[in-house]
Amino acid sequence: MTVAQEDKHQGHPIVLVDGVCNFCQGITKWIIKRDPEGKYHFASLQSDVAKGLLEKGGLRTDSMDTFVLIENGTYYTRSTAALRLAKGLKFPYPLLYAFIIVPKFIRNAVYNWIARNRYRWFGKEEACMLPTSETKDRFL
Repeated sequence: MTVAQEDKHQGHPIVLVDGVCNFCQGITKWIIKRDPEGKYHFASLQSDVAKGLLEKGGLRTDSMDTFVLIENGTYYTRSTAALRLAKGLKFPYPLLYAFIIVPKFIRNAVYNWIARNRYRWFGKEEACMLPTSETKDRFL
């Protein structure tokens, strides 16, 4: 990521998602609609930018089965990332953060089951979603 790109995304939580997964693309669009201030910025796990961020956070770069939220320099994955993200959306979605009390191994078991089946249930594309002109500034 160039210095100009880093400056543009500075201070924004970054969401890393599987860019070819239809379910993940749908989730990205869903987040954008519920984040009118443009707080969250996005990158595809398949991108070089995401690979660099994953390396910086000590995470695997060869796995597309996780959802990553980078917030204030801290890396959150799987169900914890999803719940922390919901906490930052407009009401009523922050209420979902109450599920953080469910033990992580249970939350992540559900998350992993969905992640394993997402291509079969929702399909996948050959290329990543292209942002619209209104949202392109939110993509790394």
